[in-house]
Amino acid sequence: MEHRRNPDKDYWTEAVVFTTSNNSFGPTEISYLENRFCNLAIQANRYEVKNGNDPTPGNITEEKESEMEEFIDNAKVVMGTLGHKLFEPLTKTQPKSRGDAVKQDDVVKLYLRRTIKGAGTVAAEGYQTQEGFVVLRGSSISPTDDDSIYPVIKERRRKVKVDSEWVLQEDVLCRSPTFAAMLVIGKKANGLTSWKTHDGKTLKSLETN
Repeated sequence: MEHRRNPDKDYWTEAVVFTTSNNSFGPTEISYLENRFCNLAIQANRYEVKNGNDPTPGNITEEKESEMEEFIDNAKVVMGTLGHKLFEPLTKTQPKSRGDAVKQDDVVKLYLRRTIKGAGTVAAEGYQTQEGFVVLRGSSISPTDDDSIYPVIKERRRKVKVDSEWVLQEDVLCRSPTFAAMLVIGKKANGLTSWKTHDGKTLKSLETN
């Protein structure tokens, strides 16, 4: 109710609440859980965490910590089942070195390299998942874009974390390979032909085989 009354926090439409059957958690346990859940969400980097407080893990016994971690594991399973993957990182393994044709979660790593007039050359890596297409951290993207791309992509480009050289500092989940290609290039593109394996096979050719 406190959040509902706050005009700065009226953006949410759904709440998921976890509790216990016997109301056994006190302030120490709740503080520990808040700390862990906030850190898990920040590390997963799927959503912006707007928690106003900086929760502390508190001082709990090793036995109680084990109990809390079991609670967290169960909560993550329930959240995933509900379709909320805010605690699941986009990539479960470290990307292999650039230039390797590898599989990651049974998906072939793909590459995009393009020279853009006035902006130099961009080089990106990514792969498809069941959720969409992930552009991997360390990929370079164009510092400029034009009106051939959709406004939603322009907005996404403004929000991604890049360094001064326009290199991504985070993995970025896109809804499709084409969305990902336009995010990287800043211009209209066909993702099925823009993304290729290390040996030059297009994503389109992989999907038709």
